[in-house]
Amino acid sequence: MLNAQWLETFVTLCDEGHFTRAAARLNMTQPGVSQHLRKLEAQLGQPLLSRDGKSFVLTPAGTALREIGTRRREEERGLRRSLQQDDPGAGAVALACSGSLALIVYPRMIARMVEAPALALHVEACPQPRILEAVAEGKADLGIADHAPAHPRLEGERIGRDALCLVLPAGAPAPATLADLDRLGFIAHPDGFAYADALLGANFARDYAGADRLRQRSFVNQIGQIPEPVAQGLGYTILPRSGVEGFAGRDRLSVATLPRPVQRELWLIRRRNRVVPARVARIAQDLRALFAERLRDGAAIG
Repeated sequence: MLNAQWLETFVTLCDEGHFTRAAARLNMTQPGVSQHLRKLEAQLGQPLLSRDGKSFVLTPAGTALREIGTRRREEERGLRRSLQQDDPGAGAVALACSGSLALIVYPRMIARMVEAPALALHVEACPQPRILEAVAEGKADLGIADHAPAHPRLEGERIGRDALCLVLPAGAPAPATLADLDRLGFIAHPDGFAYADALLGANFARDYAGADRLRQRSFVNQIGQIPEPVAQGLGYTILPRSGVEGFAGRDRLSVATLPRPVQRELWLIRRRNRVVPARVARIAQDLRALFAERLRDGAAIG
């Protein structure tokens, strides 16, 4: 690769048209300018200029090299300008989170994009393992997971909690036994098995043998559709409260009061030791503020 300092010396010499003026502009000696020129010519194996007394003209190789050097200088200047103008309202930010959280996070993201037309926000709803993978692989700038990351390339901060809810058809009585739930049937979903282990395991410990032993009535992986069969009386499901609140027909649902409530922690995940752009830092702050507001409002998240 061409030495950047030698190349800058050559372009400055071309701009000034004189060795002495180029040396003064670069705060170098004239022999130093000549040395950089000789090193470039040796590296390229061709002369770059033809001397005519105290003046010179560029050879074809010199003309081509000047164009490259000028273009590289402009690219560097553009890079420096972009770094100095790290606009929190411009660029792309990718967030990975559960589908239930996406229901409450995305409206805040839309509001931010309305304020900042040059901002592009991508929210991907995915199961918990995929959230951590997306951030670790650099496919997401931020993630919201339900546990602290153990991956060596990740770090996180706890920003809130989300209560797990046993969701029943409206008017259905709270189950006294696990058999009561089995008669309804489980509306399963990708995170539902882990939720069942946590919530049903805590409240029906004597009878609960694992999510794989539950009687499944249906399976759906679209968060907006999970509560619908419950609302129509076809079964029960387990969701974070955020997923219940985001369902348009939540008046057709009821949440059972259980003796041992279970809450999942919410962790904001990012790559370890990464200096993030201003736009990512702003979205991270928006997420902290969102969950802090919910805590002040007395919601189950916070």
